Amino acid sequence: MSTLPVRCAWCGQDPLYVDYHDSEWGVPVRDEVALFERLILEGAQAGLAWITILRKRDGYRRAFDGFDAQRIARYGAADFARLMADAGIVRNRLKIDSTIGNARALLALHERGESLSGLLWDSVDGQPVINHWRSLADCPASTPLSVQLSKRLAERGFRFVGHTIVYAWMQSAGVVNDHMVDCFRHRELIRPLD
Repeated sequence: MSTLPVRCAWCGQDPLYVDYHDSEWGVPVRDEVALFERLILEGAQAGLAWITILRKRDGYRRAFDGFDAQRIARYGAADFARLMADAGIVRNRLKIDSTIGNARALLALHERGESLSGLLWDSVDGQPVINHWRSLADCPASTPLSVQLSKRLAERGFRFVGHTIVYAWMQSAGVVNDHMVDCFRHRELIRPLD
């Protein structure tokens, strides 16, 4: 008789959630487009369950041109109206407007010779922070580092980047390994990055 691997309790049984937990959450990401996508999706999640955003992720990728910041930054009134009518995403004016604004902020960041990857990974000297949480109650919603990163992003014109959203972004991008210590992914993700 085979036993199921122990997972973080938050992912439950939903196959989409389990797949996200097992293959993406906490895996170190340095790709600029992937980091931008995750930052936008974490902001979209504010006030909602993460499973809602996971179910709409393909809709976001379609609606926002694969998170191509160059294209999103050029969106005008017609694009905004199109997005507000798109049931494949969260139709919240502030969140849609912030996605367009964040694309512009990302381009401005690049023009200054900076990157999301650099801002994120330089804050931890290029290596993930390995936490050793035993229960969900131990895991913080934000940290002094997420507060600092939130301020740095806001100073650069990004919106929907509060410290709780930024900490969730750090978790999803593998900057911190917040898998519970008894979760099989905690052990798998403990290795230095090349």
